[in-house]
Order: sequence, then structure tokens, then C-alpha cells
Amino acid sequence: MKKIIYSALAVLLISTACSEEFTDIAPVGVLESSTFFEKESNAEEALIGLYDLMQFNYAKDWSSAFFLKQIPGDAANAGGPVSDDQPQLQEIDDHTNISISNPSIESVWAGYYKTIALANTIINTVEAGSLGNKEFVIAEAKFMRAWCYFELTTMWGDVPLRLVNPTEISPLAFAVPKSTRAEVYKIVEADLTAAIAGLPEKGAVSHVFRVSKGTAQATLGKVLVFQGKNTAAIPLFEAVISNASYDLETDVADVYLEKTEFGIESLFELGFISTNGVDWGNVAWGGRVESNLHVQLMGPRGDGVFDLTGTDLINGWGFNLPTDKLVKAFEAAGDVKRKAATVMTEGELNLLGGSYDATKNHWDYEGAIRTKYATSESQTSSSGVKELNYTTNWRVFRYAEVLLLAAEAYNAEGQDAKARVELNKIRLRAGLAEVSATLAGTDLFDAIVNEKYLELAHEGQRFWDLVRWGKANAELAVAGYTSKNDLFPIPLAEISKNEALTTADQNPGY
Repeated sequence: MKKIIYSALAVLLISTACSEEFTDIAPVGVLESSTFFEKESNAEEALIGLYDLMQFNYAKDWSSAFFLKQIPGDAANAGGPVSDDQPQLQEIDDHTNISISNPSIESVWAGYYKTIALANTIINTVEAGSLGNKEFVIAEAKFMRAWCYFELTTMWGDVPLRLVNPTEISPLAFAVPKSTRAEVYKIVEADLTAAIAGLPEKGAVSHVFRVSKGTAQATLGKVLVFQGKNTAAIPLFEAVISNASYDLETDVADVYLEKTEFGIESLFELGFISTNGVDWGNVAWGGRVESNLHVQLMGPRGDGVFDLTGTDLINGWGFNLPTDKLVKAFEAAGDVKRKAATVMTEGELNLLGGSYDATKNHWDYEGAIRTKYATSESQTSSSGVKELNYTTNWRVFRYAEVLLLAAEAYNAEGQDAKARVELNKIRLRAGLAEVSATLAGTDLFDAIVNEKYLELAHEGQRFWDLVRWGKANAELAVAGYTSKNDLFPIPLAEISKNEALTTADQNPGY
């Protein structure tokens, strides 16, 4: 049983996301942060608060970053029992009429900026002090700030860049214009460079859930690849690949199980526990819950829709369903092991003794349920209500993605032999044959693209890769995609309350 409990220090936090009325923000000075950060232990607590905010943003009821990142792609449908259940998710999934007041988009935007605000508090206060652990504290906070800004600029493009929190509560103090994506990347790169210099190696971190030097190196490499700076990215990936602290799990079926959490494949992972043993009477739906309710959201629908006899699965609420396109991609690749660890077709369910009731007409169902991040008996707790106490961690960034990013960077720089080496590591773990020794150039790139689709299915990367590769229209036009969907709309709440923004700052098409 994991014993990691995150504790956010809300008293230090000023939300800069403009998602709340200014009058609702706690006054500055509730806690004198300069005094608070005179103790190393307090700085540590503040850093743990960053993980709490990240955990909350990636698993908040219907408005999580986990959902928001993956449902625009072609590996998962929004799902749900009927077409109008959680319409804000359906409109993102279908790429149609996405509202500038979409609550899920607003929530995730605000969640990143809340995390940034706490990171700013830590960085700016500790930089002015003399803590013995000053370098480490600043490095970890800068990593978190960089991660959030990278996510923001990936999903929204040009965004307000705030590196210092306001010292007064007023609309003018919170007024920050949008910065260009290039300007955001510059700060992200600087923060990650500082994180690399100040963070310990993986085996030396104080808690297994915390980021390390290798996490920062891999993340900076990813940021550089997203900008087409492949030559600069390659040494960063090579440093992680040559580090014995990282490797692929031996069996692809084990990657998402509790026994491999914070394991050798993990670079950045958000942890969940069931210590509280919540039930229907005390679950903080919409609030901070230390268990992973999203696993329940994604489980095969109950209410007589799916009979899961013969499986280790438990009924859930039927959201985030696999697409038929993904299933066919696995089958076309002859990818049996990794497919089994990701999806289960209706035919396979029937063979085990289960069934699907087609008369229920479950929305967005295309013939398969998920086994990756599954509602499994082995992933929940016996205390409290079982479906509310999943302990499954989100693998936010893992070693397999580093190998695929390295293969992409090598291929872009004409180093195809090295690209094939990294690609083949992924294929061999999946039980597939190595690619041909003559596969090169565009054909090799296409193989990397397909491998990434299968390996990272349901991990929130596919859509954003298609956009940066210029492949989104070819892959998603049939699903309603147009070029305006490359970015989410800037939330109306932000434009309304940030006096440095106007409707002209809205992303194109919204």
C-alpha cells in the first residue's frame, strides 16, 4: 500500500488564473511567506503542495487535464451512457462548437496557473533567502513551472506569462498580456536548465514520486523536439538513455500495475492512494480526492451494459472509450501483447464469458473497452466503496516516450541507424520484430509515428503530436477536426477578468 499523501499549502497560494472573482481571493499576508521559508522543512512542504495541485488538475471530476489532453485524438472517444452526458467533453471530442466557456477547458487552464502561482511563490521567496537546500528547492519549483507552461503553450499557444505573483489584489495587478509561444518556450527552457543543474539523480530523490535530474533532461529534450530543435535535444535523451536508473519494464502488461509504480520506467508520475477509504457519503467529488476517481469514470459501463464475467474488471461509468481505429491499428501491426494491455474487444470479452448489451446503445462505443488504466480488482482498495478507491497512478511521462522522442530526433537529423535502435527497443518489448535494417527517412518516420500511437495510446500525447507533425487533418478530418482545433480557446473567464486581454486575443476561429 502506498503511503504518499500530498498536502497543498493553500495559505501560500494566490491564484493567477483569473478564474475566480478577485474578491474571493484570500488576502496577501495571511501567512508571511518570507518567515515561512526560513525553515527548510517548510520549503519541502511547499514543494509537496505543487504535487498536490498537479494531482488535482490531472484528476478533477469531469474536468481533468488527463481527459482534456486525450479526447481530441483518435485513440479514445469521450463516451458516456448517452450523447448529452458531459456535453463539454463531447464537444471537445467531436471538434465542433467548442465553447469559450467550456468548463473543462476553463478548469484545466486555471489548474495550471494555480500550480504556477505556488511555484512562483517558492522560487521568488527562496531565491531571496539563504536556505541550505535553496538550489534544490528552486530547481524543483522551476521544473513544475516549466511543465505547466509547456502544457499551456502546447494546448493554447500564446498565453499570459507570469513569473512574479502580484502583491496586491486588484484587476490591474492581475493584468498580464499574452506572450508568444517562442517567449514561453524561452522561459521553459531556462527553468528546465536550472532544474537539471539543481535536481538529484533518480536514486537520490527524497521520495520516489518526486522529479529528478533525468526527468528534467527528458522534458527539456521533449520541449526542444516540439520546436524542431532536434540536434540540441539528442544529448539530453542520450543522457537519460545511458542512465541505469531508467529502462523499460520487462513486460508491457506490467506498465500500469501497482507493482511498477514509480519504477524504472517512470520519469514523472502522479500518485494516488486509498488510505481514506472514502464512500458515497464523504467522497469529495469536485474537490481534492487522494484516490483516482478517473479510473472509475473510464471503466466499462454498468447498469446492465457490460457483463464483465470472466475478467478481472469492475464496472465503471463508461467514459473515455477506445476507438475502433486504435483496435484496427493494433491488429494491423500484429501487436498482440500490447493490444491486450490496452484494449479488449467485444469478441474477446464474449470468449471470456462476458457480454455487451447492444440494446443499451452505449454512446461512443465502437466495439472495445480499455484494459490500460483499467477498473481492475487489483487496482482498488478493500476499504470504503471499491469504485471510489482506485490507487492507479497516472504515468505522466515515462521512459518509453523518451525512446520514441529520441528515435524521432535521430531520424530528423539523418541518424536513422540510431533511430532504429531506439524504436526497436519499444517493439521488442511489445513482442514485435525489429524494423528492417534498411528502413530510413520518411518511411522510418512513419513507423515511429505508428509505434507511438500504439505505445502511448490513452496517455494524452497523440493529438498534440498530430498537430505538430501536420498530420491532424489527414487523421482526424473525418472526426470533425479543422485547423482551429489545433488550439483550445482562451477561456472567456480569463479574457473577462484579465484587463490586458481583449476578444482580439482569442485563438483563431473561436
